[in-house]
Amino acid sequence: MSLLIADNFVVSMHYKLTDDEGELIDTSEGDSPLLYLHGAGNIVPGLEKAMSGKAAGDKLEVRLEPEEGYGEILPEMITTMGKEVFHGVENIEVGMAFEAQDADGSVQSVVVKDIDGDDITIDANHPLAGVPLNFQVEVVAVREATEEEIASGHAH
Repeated sequence: MSLLIADNFVVSMHYKLTDDEGELIDTSEGDSPLLYLHGAGNIVPGLEKAMSGKAAGDKLEVRLEPEEGYGEILPEMITTMGKEVFHGVENIEVGMAFEAQDADGSVQSVVVKDIDGDDITIDANHPLAGVPLNFQVEVVAVREATEEEIASGHAH
């Protein structure tokens, strides 16, 4: 009897992720399968939910609305600041990505969205926030997680 995906199982899967226009966003094709610890929040919530109860060899197609994927775009994550904040960066261009440190010390990725003179608008939303996600998944293998994997919260 094959194991069914449940919390504290390690899942190996191949996937293809596209947007609603069919544009490829990400894939494991031509690479090793993605390994994750089910129930630990290692993949987007809607996909993790859809994977529950599946077994090795299962194939599924899953469409996720933004709230089941990377969330909606949060306007409070879009900020305009002065150019002086970008110490030592000569040419700032739309689309550039930076690591920014919050007041609490946490680091997040931000992308330059607009430049108006010395005013730079950055967006700290996940690049796929607000985007419906379409996954094609093939479950390659399912196994029980080790105590170490469960303690660390990810597959090894």
